[in-house]
Amino acid sequence: MEHKKIYLAGPEVFLEDAVQLAERKKAICAAHGLRGLFPLDAGLDLSGLAPQAAGLAIYEANIALIEAADACIANVTPFRGPSLDPGTAYEIGHMRGLGKPVFAYSNAPEHFAERTRLYCAASGERDAEGLLIEDFGLTDNLMIDGAVMRAGPGIEIDKSGQGWHGLKAFEICVRRAAEFLATV
Repeated sequence: MEHKKIYLAGPEVFLEDAVQLAERKKAICAAHGLRGLFPLDAGLDLSGLAPQAAGLAIYEANIALIEAADACIANVTPFRGPSLDPGTAYEIGHMRGLGKPVFAYSNAPEHFAERTRLYCAASGERDAEGLLIEDFGLTDNLMIDGAVMRAGPGIEIDKSGQGWHGLKAFEICVRRAAEFLATV
């Protein structure tokens, strides 16, 4: 029997130990009867390609992995600002557009509004430019939380303080994904 496939979205691809972290995540998936698909799995040879061509090759490879997956687990930990990685946001949207479930986790315990206020040095409901700060008590932008809530209870939070390498919330998402996919 073939294992259900889970696309592992998130900015971990930028870490120095991305491959090792991916292997840890895939092992957790396997322990729950799932097969993790990590963006670096395509094994692309980008040598000799111009930067734009290399970027597009990575895009095409990731789209193929997303479309081959039965669900997605996304790391929505804030990336270079108060919100998640924009590539991960796109991957979440692509999965939802395909009608596939998305499970997500964050290793940042603060709500989106709190992080935004800190990032913008704002104390009220608007930032210095007069723009309203989205404050719905959610983990990230309402469209991200909404996409995740379609498949379950919402975004799981890891408060262990392990940053990018914390996997407690990830493992909860894997368990939820396995339980959900066993019913479809």
